[in-house]
Amino acid sequence: MENKSHALAAGLFVLFVTALLITLAVWLTRDTRQLRSYELSGAVNLSGLQPQASVRYQGVPVGKVTGIGLDPQTRGHVLVRIAVDDLAPISASTFATLGYQGVTGLAFIQLDDSEPRQTAAAPLAQLGDNRRIPLKPGLMSKLTDRGERVLGQLDEASQRLNELLSSQNQQTLMTTLGNLGQAAAEIQQLTAQTRTLLPEMAQGTRDSLATLKATSLQVGESADAARTSARAFQRVTERMFAPGGTLDQFGQGVEVWVATNQTLQSVTLPRLNLAAQDLARSTRQIGELAQTLRDTPQAMLLGAPVPSPGPGEPGFSAP
Repeated sequence: MENKSHALAAGLFVLFVTALLITLAVWLTRDTRQLRSYELSGAVNLSGLQPQASVRYQGVPVGKVTGIGLDPQTRGHVLVRIAVDDLAPISASTFATLGYQGVTGLAFIQLDDSEPRQTAAAPLAQLGDNRRIPLKPGLMSKLTDRGERVLGQLDEASQRLNELLSSQNQQTLMTTLGNLGQAAAEIQQLTAQTRTLLPEMAQGTRDSLATLKATSLQVGESADAARTSARAFQRVTERMFAPGGTLDQFGQGVEVWVATNQTLQSVTLPRLNLAAQDLARSTRQIGELAQTLRDTPQAMLLGAPVPSPGPGEPGFSAP
């Protein structure tokens, strides 16, 4: 009976000590801060976030997560309830993102302001009962989204690379490389020929320059002769156009010729025409006289015969 009483006393003592330790732990870990509840809402993946997770404002712990669920007001959004120290500068421009702690992967809520610190908006507590803070994608969410896009682009690039390295394109590439090699060989051969022909070309160039120099001298002499001829032609032209010169005398001769021609046409030619007409009449009369003498020679003595009477005239008789 005595053993049972000792065991009961020992058990009660252990229970008392355990309760005392629990009470001491609760008292030591109690949060004496005044907390204010807020709601976070957004289309964000909350993988790794658990209740009682830390809430930090610019890296400083200011609260904890009290609940996680779906937002009944907006379809597709998640709803996170947090309790934040009343001294935290939560304002209308405050937003929340999901952060992760080092290599442990434990998620926490990171609060920050979109406005500069000096011009921060009014505290959210002064805006009434609406204490909802927007929940935006964090760095890991952005990296995940961009990683998916990058993977898609890499997949597309690999497909294009496979198309580029197809057998037909490889054959085309090898043909192109062969053509480039052949072109390089031809260029090298042309370079060698050019080096061989350069002395001859230089000698030909020197000969051409010497010929050009001689031609230039000849052209200079020809230019001097041309200038001399031009001066002589200028003197002849001045003499021709000078008063009393060749052109002046030629003009006077033309005027005399024109006056003579006018005189010839107005006086001499009409007289020559009259004389020609008289000569023609005399010639015709002489011809008639010769014909009459040929037909009737006696007309020289008896005169011209009397013509026979015609019809209707006295002494006419029909044959």
